[in-house]
This record gives sequence, structure tokens and C-alpha cells, in this order.
Amino acid sequence: MIPDPETRDNLQDLYRELILDHARHPRHFGKLAPTTHTAEGMNPLCGDKLRIYLQVGVGNTIDDIAFEGSGCAISIASASLLTETLAGRGIADAMRYFEAVTRRLTGREDPQDVYVDLGILGALDGVRDYPSRVKCATLAWHALRSAIEQRPAPATTE
Repeated sequence: MIPDPETRDNLQDLYRELILDHARHPRHFGKLAPTTHTAEGMNPLCGDKLRIYLQVGVGNTIDDIAFEGSGCAISIASASLLTETLAGRGIADAMRYFEAVTRRLTGREDPQDVYVDLGILGALDGVRDYPSRVKCATLAWHALRSAIEQRPAPATTE
């Protein structure tokens, strides 16, 4: 069902407010110690830079997650939404979210993505209308994948 224009506008306003709230008051912000996995992410085009910290416990569950860094509102909000969504989830779930979010934002959705309930991550959908900001929104997700795969080089959006 396609929402009527007024409902769609109200939803977009709600999502904009959610993005601004996460940018101004990021969740799970700060250095996490000790960690089991960590990775840096850089967006050289606009200067976003962040580090993702994971503490993965028994059963490959993300027992704790945090990030620190600087960047635009979209970059910080995306990292905040990522940490809020993935805290307490398994590594396999985190990778499913990575795939679903990055494909959705880059317009390469897969039919399997419908099985991942994006919840509040849907707030990032508006970024698709601004291709230059997609890299800002996906930076934290690429850093997450690098942390999980324990890649030594910084993750980039290039």
C-alpha cells in the first residue's frame, strides 16, 4: 500500500527528526574498552572519520558496541542508529543488516532483504535522494564489516 502524500510527508518529517536527534545525541558514542573487534572508517571526499568498537562474546553475540569520531550529521546519525540496532545481536545478524542497509541505500536491493526488519534504520532512506550523502550514511556500516572481518586497513567508501 502506497501512503497518501500527507502521510508520506509526515513520515519524512519524523525520519528527519530521528536523524537529527541521533546526530545531536549519538547513542553508544565513545571509546569502548576492552574490545574484541575494532575498525576505522574514512570518507575521504567529505572528511568523515570514525572508529567502531565491538565486544563480541559467547555465541558470537555483540555484547557491547560503540563508536567515536567526527563527521557530518548523516555519518554520525547512521553510526548511532547502527549501534542502537546491533547491540545484543549476533554477528550473523549484523552482517545481514550490513547487506540490507548498504544495498538499500545504494539502490541494489535483494529480495532476501525483505527478511531483515530495518525498523528505525528506515530513517536513512531519505539519503537515497542525495547520492553524494550515501557514502556518509554507509561509512559506519563498512567499518562494521571491517571490524567483524578483522581487516587491518581502514574501511573507505571509495
